Amino acid sequence: MVHVPRPTVTGYADRFSVAPGETIEFKVSCDEPGEFRAEVVRLRNGDTNPAGPGFRESVVDTPATGSYPARHQEIRTGSAVVVPDGGRLALGGTGAVHVFVQPTTPAKGPQAFVSRWDGTGGWWLGLVDGRVTLRLGDGTTVHETVADAPLAPWIWYSVTASWSDGATVVTATPTLTSANSLWSPAVGLAAPTTGADAGAPVPAQPDADTVLAASSGAAGLTDHYNGKLDSPAVYAHALSDEDRAALARGERPSADLLAHWDFAAEIGRSGVPSDTYTDRGPHGLHGHGHGHNAPYRAMTGWNWTGEEENYRHAPEQYGAVHFTDDALDDAGWETDVRLAVPDDLPSAVYALRITLGDTVDHIPFWVLPPRGTATAKVLLLFPTASYLAYANDHIVPEVPVAQSILGHTSVFAAPDLKLLEHPEYGLSTYDHHSDGSGVGHTSRLRPILTMRPGHRHSTGSLWQFPADLHLVDWLHGVGAEFDVATDEDLDREGAELLGRYAVVLTGTHPEYYSARMLDAWETYLGAGGRGMYMGGNGFYWVSTFHPDKPHLMEVRKGEAGCRAWQARPGELHMAFSPERGGIWRNRGRSPQKLFGVGFTTEGMDHSSAYDTLQDFADPRAGFLTAGLDGTTVLGDHGLVGSGAAGHECDRYDLTLGTPPNALLLATSAGRHSDNYPLVAEDIYFPFDGLGGTDNFQVRADVVYLTTANGGGVFSTGSIAWAGSLATNGYDNDVSRLTRNVLERFADPEPLEPLDV
Repeated sequence: MVHVPRPTVTGYADRFSVAPGETIEFKVSCDEPGEFRAEVVRLRNGDTNPAGPGFRESVVDTPATGSYPARHQEIRTGSAVVVPDGGRLALGGTGAVHVFVQPTTPAKGPQAFVSRWDGTGGWWLGLVDGRVTLRLGDGTTVHETVADAPLAPWIWYSVTASWSDGATVVTATPTLTSANSLWSPAVGLAAPTTGADAGAPVPAQPDADTVLAASSGAAGLTDHYNGKLDSPAVYAHALSDEDRAALARGERPSADLLAHWDFAAEIGRSGVPSDTYTDRGPHGLHGHGHGHNAPYRAMTGWNWTGEEENYRHAPEQYGAVHFTDDALDDAGWETDVRLAVPDDLPSAVYALRITLGDTVDHIPFWVLPPRGTATAKVLLLFPTASYLAYANDHIVPEVPVAQSILGHTSVFAAPDLKLLEHPEYGLSTYDHHSDGSGVGHTSRLRPILTMRPGHRHSTGSLWQFPADLHLVDWLHGVGAEFDVATDEDLDREGAELLGRYAVVLTGTHPEYYSARMLDAWETYLGAGGRGMYMGGNGFYWVSTFHPDKPHLMEVRKGEAGCRAWQARPGELHMAFSPERGGIWRNRGRSPQKLFGVGFTTEGMDHSSAYDTLQDFADPRAGFLTAGLDGTTVLGDHGLVGSGAAGHECDRYDLTLGTPPNALLLATSAGRHSDNYPLVAEDIYFPFDGLGGTDNFQVRADVVYLTTANGGGVFSTGSIAWAGSLATNGYDNDVSRLTRNVLERFADPEPLEPLDV
């Protein structure tokens, strides 16, 4: 067995981008004692392939350079709601709890629904070995009352726990509708379950908070619950049989009510991004700002009928919150290194390079020009939303069809093994939570081991951030001055950011886009801006940033698109904003409408060349093709699959909105293997002939089009394009064409409109 050394030091920054005069903080964790070394480096190329220019970075002298004490910092996952109740819910010898539950992994360990518990004292209602269990403890003795049968996964139940004078009762009554649960009520498999006992002690009143979906522990929250909760309530009196029946029908006894959390109360015109959980009870125990690790909101509740799929139209049916034991919002590490960005530090992509023993890690960050300004004509816009979507993905070890998708044996790197050993680093939106539900939230406040220069994806090639450094290297190689910005900056500033530049280049895979980002592009291009779409599968998934926590991004995948999971029925609308999720094409905004091309295929076995078409020789494209006269084959070389057309590819399609004045310069049609299938949204019926050897839509297209007011767009149609720019010291056909476009687009002279 070959030993693969794991990284012993890693970290993250408190932000992706920072302007001169501002401070960025780095949080570092070390697996070994001693000191780690830190220094800032400017990144140019992250590709270690010996066929290319090689890994390129340069040390920048900053006050952050130095040695720092090594320490280990922990991450605690699991979502919950913590309610400081001031002792009002410290129930005594008589009390009751009610909650609607839909457990997703009922047999997995102890899981608390609602608790006020310190381990030996207080009260605790949840699951133990899949059975509803009430724990009452006086600080010394713990008494358990257990239901007689386990709960089934993905089935809604009305659960009660009640005690008085030592007598205890727990019940779970199925509340299935035709739509709200995994099973139909007609099947009759979901049955009520009960348990009763005597001799329970009077609960102690521990110095602990009330917690929903977990309980307090010595080191933090524990007993995390997987599944949904709806309408939890606490009563000062024991429940009668009539009370329990009324609660299961959705009625609520008002006598002695201490708390009743209404998770639908925050649903409004802007969605339900609130971190407040409203208590309708007499004491207003709202839990302001106490959502822990971003539970999922805007989820179908126990009474969802299936008639309405937009939670804003029927908020009373969306009173559920979905909790998972492996959710992560913020790693919460303390700061080890601070950098006040010098006023003269140029806009570029940098990293804090940290070294401990034999381990070297890079924490990337982007330095913007001074706020509100531009220092170059060219902007390179890094697709950090897509970096977040893929952050710490487990596609190879946990997706059974991964190698079939890749078309070759997967490649494992040391960071991949580190992530397997440390699942607390969090998941990507291509992963599933431990209960099988899709991961819809992703955060930058954690180590992202896949977002590192030099990281090789499971494809064996570069992907996302390191692939985008090919563009940085090329811009330096051809002597182009440029600024940098991130998707988060674009989402915040909109068209005002793009409008400072003559030309804006995308990264190689700008797949995840918010409405504000897409609106910014439409405004910019319509006002005469010039865009260079330097990749493939861009502007694809609808995504949104949390309005108060910009480090958090949300996606809801479903119904179409190449997807690792699909939102459950009724849950396609996002919570951070009131939008329908899915792909932009299904929202009437296919990428072809702005950029001329849109996603059509993916394959990882080999990248190919393009064949030039009639429009390549069109005199109106002469400024693009200068120096390429007579070229019939374009890009039969490169560092990403040995060609410029590959990995993920986009096509020209008039039926999806490609402007009819667009010039189709080149295509890779007929050059791909059957490992390049047509995308899922184009397949209405499955049949033979959907692969690259048979289907004309499986291709990458190079397109040029003009927009209003002298603007224009150049699109490469391929993720692999950037990997071909450095061949022969940047003197090659792909580089020449791209440079021609860049130089003309940077010229303020309006582009000549292309006629239909």
